[in-house]
Amino acid sequence: MELQGTGAARWGYLQGDPTEEQVNAHPPRSPSKQAGTPSLDEIVERNIQSMVERRKQEEDAVTKHQGAASAIARFIGSFGFIYAHLVLFGGWILANTVGLPGIPMFDPELVLVATFAAIEAIFLTTLVLINQNRMSATADKRAELDLQISLLTEHEVTRMLHLVSAMAERLKVHSAVDEEIEELKQDVAAADVLDKIEHADGGGGEPSNENPLRQP
Repeated sequence: MELQGTGAARWGYLQGDPTEEQVNAHPPRSPSKQAGTPSLDEIVERNIQSMVERRKQEEDAVTKHQGAASAIARFIGSFGFIYAHLVLFGGWILANTVGLPGIPMFDPELVLVATFAAIEAIFLTTLVLINQNRMSATADKRAELDLQISLLTEHEVTRMLHLVSAMAERLKVHSAVDEEIEELKQDVAAADVLDKIEHADGGGGEPSNENPLRQP
């Protein structure tokens, strides 16, 4: 019997193959999607490898004297250094005060041990300072990197606020923080923020508003 009426079958909507419709419901991915963007694990692994390579480059740039100072500084900060000094100075003091079998009293007034300790303190302090200076230089580089990334992130967020604000304006969407968004859409003046912090640390009160913290 012929199908009548004004249904979908009469107008030809059911003439296609249902299997074909199911296949076409999921169009093929574009070449960019087929290639795929890197996953979060891949990005983390890439960043770790980059930092490891950078650390190896910094270690290769260390001179022999700096490497020796770092090795000695690591030994100074270990329990082995404490145990070695307990044995050395403890035996020295016992041998020259109480007396130990087979060891003569070579420093009864403990003048030599005091001189040895003073000279050792001078060298150890110098080695520790050398190691701290190198670590401080490395920390300054990483702090500068963090600052640059933070400024770049702030700039990107500001550009995103411009985009979102334009979309909201086109869609006629309003919120209670529109006035704050207009201020947040400006880039932060890092130098002015630093001046404000230094002025506050100096106890000079609030600085003038001649240099705003945000710049267009």
